Amino acid sequence: MDSGFDDLDYDYAASIAGRAVRSMAEQRIPPTPTNFAVWFQYFAGSHDDLRNAIDLLIDHNRPFDIRTNQDLFETYVAPQAAAAGTSERLHALMGAAKEFLATAIADNHSQMQAISEVADQGKAGVDPKALVAQLMDELARAATRATHLEAGFAEKARELDVIRDSLSKSEERARTDTLTGLANRRALDEFLRKAQVTADWGEPLSVLMLDIDRFKTFNDDFGHGVGDQVLRLMAKVLREKVREQDLPARYGGEELLIVMPGADLATCAETAERIRHAIAECTITRRSTGEILPSITVSIGVAQYRAGEAITDLIERCDRALYLAKGGGRNRVVTEIEFDRAGAAG
Repeated sequence: MDSGFDDLDYDYAASIAGRAVRSMAEQRIPPTPTNFAVWFQYFAGSHDDLRNAIDLLIDHNRPFDIRTNQDLFETYVAPQAAAAGTSERLHALMGAAKEFLATAIADNHSQMQAISEVADQGKAGVDPKALVAQLMDELARAATRATHLEAGFAEKARELDVIRDSLSKSEERARTDTLTGLANRRALDEFLRKAQVTADWGEPLSVLMLDIDRFKTFNDDFGHGVGDQVLRLMAKVLREKVREQDLPARYGGEELLIVMPGADLATCAETAERIRHAIAECTITRRSTGEILPSITVSIGVAQYRAGEAITDLIERCDRALYLAKGGGRNRVVTEIEFDRAGAAG
């Protein structure tokens, strides 16, 4: 959690903690330390992306299951803790660098003073051989000090490279779903915001959302380990079927989502059909026994962005189309047009 929370007033912190615990109870979320960290930050209002993600899950009546809770922690809370540790290392490194620079400056002054004294002795008629020997000794000491400083700077430079690499990896982890390797909600939200800007200027933008049919039953029959294997398989199919400019992401639980900038509704629906067929043709094998498991299918909803609307409205239409696909027999692709027709007929 944010180190700034350590400075909170007791009564205020207690009120936030109370709200967090009550909400976790309402959502039937186990009161583990990681789950509590998520909801404490939610009610503390310190993380806008976290608040938006939870609000969206609540608005869509999504269950806060084990995977969702873990995703929220790893995406929004864990990176902050890692960043705090990196910040401390960087602060210590900067302090060491300042010390090296101060030493280098002091040595430089010392060397200039010594050389100046040798020059004064030369003017006073001191034996040239003695002056040369003295000057050589001073230069040798300067070279030794410079070597030590150079070695120290090289060591700190290596530490800085490690920190820079750690920051890069931390940022990548903060944007990646740990189970599937797809973009997570944080990366998805950022990508959608950028794509929305272009779409408001007339460039098409479409989204497809897929959900594994009867996945709860599949998990109950074969175990969550096999269920995780299936999700990773889904992710592999999505990565293979999308264009370079598209973003496949894990939306939550067994729901996956693809954002397709520059694609209209028809193009997105065609991609959805290719994905549906590819998944239906996949062979799923239990790794521990080699047993061939029943094939799985997915239902997919497709929607296109309308200039000026909120991204949440786009996701809502996509979600409605998905549930129409499930209600219509599953293993189907349904676009928002069909949803509108169904609504008009009703």
